[in-house]
Amino acid sequence: ALLSFLHFSGIISINAQGLSKHGTLNKNISALLVFGDSTVDSGNNNFVSTIFKSNFPPYGREFPNQIPTGRFTDGRLFTDFIASYVGIKEDVPPYLDPTLSMRELMTGVSFASAGTGYDPLTPMLTNVIPISKQLEYFRDYNKRLESATGKQRTKNLINNALFVVSAGSNDFVVNYFALPTRRKSYTVSSYQQFLLQHCKELIQGLWDEGARKILVAGLPTLGCLPAVITLFSNSSTVIHDHLQRRCLEQYSSVARDYNRLLQNDLNFMQLSIASQGARIFYLDIYEPLIHMIEEHESFGFDETNVGCCGTGYLEASFLCNPKSYVCSDASKYVFWDSLHPTEKAYYNVFNGTIRPIIDLIINN
Repeated sequence: ALLSFLHFSGIISINAQGLSKHGTLNKNISALLVFGDSTVDSGNNNFVSTIFKSNFPPYGREFPNQIPTGRFTDGRLFTDFIASYVGIKEDVPPYLDPTLSMRELMTGVSFASAGTGYDPLTPMLTNVIPISKQLEYFRDYNKRLESATGKQRTKNLINNALFVVSAGSNDFVVNYFALPTRRKSYTVSSYQQFLLQHCKELIQGLWDEGARKILVAGLPTLGCLPAVITLFSNSSTVIHDHLQRRCLEQYSSVARDYNRLLQNDLNFMQLSIASQGARIFYLDIYEPLIHMIEEHESFGFDETNVGCCGTGYLEASFLCNPKSYVCSDASKYVFWDSLHPTEKAYYNVFNGTIRPIIDLIINN
């Protein structure tokens, strides 16, 4: 709350030029290490036997050299903007890429996997990498660095690295809302607690491995995702009438409640380990996204309830492919496909709520 007050009252000044792109003022972040789902997967699913991939056009249309890297958007993710801003690297590569150099590994990678979630059942639905496996990969990563650079240097690097965790949407959209399995055993409230427990276990696992600067993203406005509007609206007219498409409050309220509980849990975790040098931050994804949707004209957006790819109603992953119709200007869209924001929307999220936190960390 204090951070939000300082940010919006202008006390925290944001100056993109104040921090060198090459990190000359960044003394406190050694690497960027990322865990989660498609919001931060930079291509790990390329190396997994799953249909949930995006390493083909039109994905990556705005990425340098128009390369479809496996990111589920038209360009860069918010984690790429973090890496570039602090001067570590221009974009965060996937850990499973076998061509990565030791330098690339040392400055940070993403362990994330599109389609995964905190619930162990969620990654099983699409055969992607569970959160628990991502933590195993991170432990292997530590060992690789120790072998190459020594134990003390690796410890220092991990202690000074910035960790980002972003997951949870698939647990609701792909799992709880769409299938009956979890609904038979959990109410919405008890399922939220179930997910939060797994989230805290991940954070504890990262802490045990040396993480001391951890950013944990909340859920986006679930009821505003184009696929959710299409699949869960009571009226079938939303599929045929663009003007009838609206955010579904029932699903967005679930995200808000989860985010409130997450913030409380993170605050308690922060209090319990603050004396040991840990800093845990909550990343608000919900508010900047809903602000872009509700005040879209001020951000230069024309379309807020459909994706740029295909009809924009349901297409994602293999349904958004080289044969799909694609809008001419993705910067006019909040969403690239029916589930994922455009590069412009990701940048707005970074610029609006993440960059002030990064400045606090860099300035210690």
